[in-house]
Amino acid sequence: MKRRSFIEKTTLASMSSLLGVDIVMGAKMPSDYLPLGLQDPNPFELFSKDTRMTVLNSKPWNIEAKAHLLDDAVTPNKFMFIRNNGIIPEKPDTKAWQLTIDGESVKEQKSYPLSELKSKFKHYTYQLTLECGGNGRSEFDPPAKGNQWTIGAVSCANWTGVRLRDVLEDAGIKDDAVYIGYHAADKHLSHNPQKEPISRGAPMAKALQDETLLAFQMNGKDIPLAHGYPLRLVAGGWPASVSGKWVNRISIRNKEHDGPKMGGTAYRIPCKPVAPGAKVADADMCIIESMPVKSLITYPMSGAVLKKGNSLKIRGHAWAGELEVIRMEYSIDFGATWKKCILNKPANRLAWQHFTASIDFSKKGYYEVWAKATDSQGKSQPMLLPGWNPKGYLNNACHRIAVKIK
Repeated sequence: MKRRSFIEKTTLASMSSLLGVDIVMGAKMPSDYLPLGLQDPNPFELFSKDTRMTVLNSKPWNIEAKAHLLDDAVTPNKFMFIRNNGIIPEKPDTKAWQLTIDGESVKEQKSYPLSELKSKFKHYTYQLTLECGGNGRSEFDPPAKGNQWTIGAVSCANWTGVRLRDVLEDAGIKDDAVYIGYHAADKHLSHNPQKEPISRGAPMAKALQDETLLAFQMNGKDIPLAHGYPLRLVAGGWPASVSGKWVNRISIRNKEHDGPKMGGTAYRIPCKPVAPGAKVADADMCIIESMPVKSLITYPMSGAVLKKGNSLKIRGHAWAGELEVIRMEYSIDFGATWKKCILNKPANRLAWQHFTASIDFSKKGYYEVWAKATDSQGKSQPMLLPGWNPKGYLNNACHRIAVKIK
């Protein structure tokens, strides 16, 4: 049986679009046939990604960056990670596309065409950090199920859109509202139209923050399809799964949202520390909200070689969920001592912060440079793997690079 494409069922026009040229004899093609050019799609071409990105999965597509690819102050599309739970939808007709606001706690169900969203509400642009809750999962022992992300499931692009708050208030929020939940156009891997691959949400306090956007542009251009075109939710500082892509409906709930990936072990960690490998009851799992303090050395690449007597210039980014990073340090003696880096303020709240340092080495040989960030509540990154959890979430251990001095 021939391999299927990453879309459930596609039209001749959309297949031509994916191939980049017309299918000349397409009218004669059997209805259930998939052209060879789409049977083994090249994700780097399909999603305009750099070929140095790492593909973790194709069903659904999940792709991450390497540390040195994330060196830009503002993450470009070619280096942005992709995390999907279902099948990427076909590119929609934006003239027919609408966002519906419904739920138990909306005063009046309303639908907004994309053109109305853009014309009726004020536009805002924020640089926002998005990180997969499972970023760093590959380090957990015993291993946790799921995509084995290393360090590259994080990005910080500029997002432009309207505030979710303004849209919800226009529709009308009842006094009993406690949560929002999103619904989207992506399709379940089973191809069952009655199933949603993911439908997560956030408490009203997060939904009503200034920086929580219904975004239609990324880095000044229409959002690429793989990242949520034509509209996505962007809620920086929380697991990226809260920032639903291809959003076409948002429900204002009078209870904690109960959509797919909201219960069980999905995007939850034990409320209290547990032993590695322990089984944890669903009732003892807590929803992940603000992401923990973390940092990444983006220059130089691990494995750098330097002549003795030359200083090593390092740089990177640090972030801390809802909080700000107040101190950035490095160590070259495996964490025995730490020295301060120069740390910049964020471009805006929920954006990552850039750091630099100049390091001198007294002897030839092998070194490791470790990076450690501390947030505004005084919490620092652990030097090695933090507490174990069943799904391998929230690994914020110090990032490390290897250096040889000759």
